Amino acid sequence: MTTLFVAMALLGRDGDVLRLSETAREHLVSSSPWFLGPYYPKVADRPVARDLLTVLETGAPARFAGRADQADWHRAMETEAVAEEFTAAMDRRGRLLAQALAERLDLGGARRLLDIAGGSGVYACALAARWPGLAADVLEKPPVDRIAARAIAGRGFTSRIGVVAGDMLAAALPAGYDVHLFSNVLHDWDEAVVRRLLGASRDALPAGGAIVVHDAFLDPSKSGPLSIAAYSVLLMHVTQGRCYSVVEMSAWLREAGFDEATAVPSALGRSALVARRSA
Repeated sequence: MTTLFVAMALLGRDGDVLRLSETAREHLVSSSPWFLGPYYPKVADRPVARDLLTVLETGAPARFAGRADQADWHRAMETEAVAEEFTAAMDRRGRLLAQALAERLDLGGARRLLDIAGGSGVYACALAARWPGLAADVLEKPPVDRIAARAIAGRGFTSRIGVVAGDMLAAALPAGYDVHLFSNVLHDWDEAVVRRLLGASRDALPAGGAIVVHDAFLDPSKSGPLSIAAYSVLLMHVTQGRCYSVVEMSAWLREAGFDEATAVPSALGRSALVARRSA
């Protein structure tokens, strides 16, 4: 939330100290003659604002899409209806992002890729189309694994892309792959889980194997970009995670046993960090 407020120029950072900007002092302080508080409805009248207050107070995500009859996003995805809805939405976004990533990511020489929590498999399909020598599997929990299999078949990639049913949080990652892809996955989890997943990837990859973390990253100072800072608050609302900075993710990759990461831009403010497992 503070990252968003800095990106909106309502707060400024002075080292570890946050200070109100002049704009905030003018419009968000009740003693100012230009205070805008009465212009906005009370927080109690805004369901999303109430959700965010609850998230900040409890540290737990809100119910999926603010629906009273749903659990949080992670548990809601275990139901067929929510899994279909959410996977379809991510597939449509992925059609643009996956093409951009495939055009810029060098996978020459790679043989087998594991698309971890890969949803519909749209990224695996785009990468396989770009690199004819590449085979891939999508690792997904039920019921998303079945959705992925249908989507992959619909795109005509069944002969080169398989589906592995499994929970990345409950078991070791399968061996036999020289590339791991986490695309728009790690931002759904808190720092402890992210670091555990990076360690699991390191354990499963061979020496020299590559990890690709494709995501929306904050800038090093955590002052923006504004669109990513706003997206990070959305993630905080419904998941256990947020957007991380390139500095944070690169440091965690090194700690997990990977070499220095290289950034590869994709689209819509996203980019990939590519690193190789140290010998």
